[in-house]
Amino acid sequence: MNRQAMSGLPLAALVIALVVGVTACAQASSTLPLKVVHADIPLGGKADRFDYESVDPRRHLLFIAHLGSGIVTAFDLRNNRIAAQVPGVPGVHGVLAVPQLGEVFATATDRNEVDVLSERTFRILAKVPAGIYPDGMTYDARDHELFISDEAGDTETVVDARTNRRVATVPMDGEVGNSEYDPVSNRVFVDVQTRDVIAAIDPSTDRITARYPLPAACNDDHSLLLDVPARLAFVACDGNAKLLLLDMHTMHVLSIHDTGDGPDVLAFDTGLQRLYVASESGVVSVFQLKDRVLHSLGRGYLAFEAHSVAVDPATHEVYFPLQDIDGIGVLRIMAPVDLRF
Repeated sequence: MNRQAMSGLPLAALVIALVVGVTACAQASSTLPLKVVHADIPLGGKADRFDYESVDPRRHLLFIAHLGSGIVTAFDLRNNRIAAQVPGVPGVHGVLAVPQLGEVFATATDRNEVDVLSERTFRILAKVPAGIYPDGMTYDARDHELFISDEAGDTETVVDARTNRRVATVPMDGEVGNSEYDPVSNRVFVDVQTRDVIAAIDPSTDRITARYPLPAACNDDHSLLLDVPARLAFVACDGNAKLLLLDMHTMHVLSIHDTGDGPDVLAFDTGLQRLYVASESGVVSVFQLKDRVLHSLGRGYLAFEAHSVAVDPATHEVYFPLQDIDGIGVLRIMAPVDLRF
């Protein structure tokens, strides 16, 4: 039910509709250690694909890439409402909030640029060339550089965030997946997914300093996320639905786990030490990290192409943008229920 239709309902009918909606969502995801804590929130735009999300914990904002509609949505986490809709970002794949800059970077993939958005005005401040198919991003606060995965161009584009100018293009020798900056080693780690390799880039030279081959158990290492304090890396292999836990001291695999088909976006709750793996198949997998060991807490189907996930570190609530629930795109808000660890 869309927002306009709901606004015309009597109060009693509206309450019943919200309760029924929450109950249905909870039943559908009963195999997951998550519960629905708010009625689904309509996100506007068309009922089409979403992609990455990014949380600014300082401003309590969640930014969502509405890829199919070319919109970046800013969502107010404290009041559970849309704060702004930024149109004109065609084919937006990646979004990355950088709280210390008060800016959000969004890859406008259809015009091969990265857009710089103000978190204060929600306006586009600059547009920067970003390769052939800009996708995900990571930010190096030490060198003030943004690293952008150019998936189809087999490169990593480097942008100086102080001047909003492209300063380097790093050849990766293969199709690029996610990138993650590690402040401890001062390296940017990049999934070279067609090589099943993780490459390390030195931001001071913008050159590759090491390549770490992954085992045959990983086919197409598309997704990467770091637990910096624990010196661990999570790698999702979307070609064969596997999740790898790596020791960042040695870059050796500690364990291998099953996920839903097509694992895509990863989110890690540092407070609860929980990892969420959202997949193209609509299956979400939940893991608990304890003493450098991953324990599976559950895996279940959530919704059609529920492949994106984000976590609010303050509340531990989990956010899934879902592209077609009864003909509209919605944001589903859930919270953990199993805290036995």
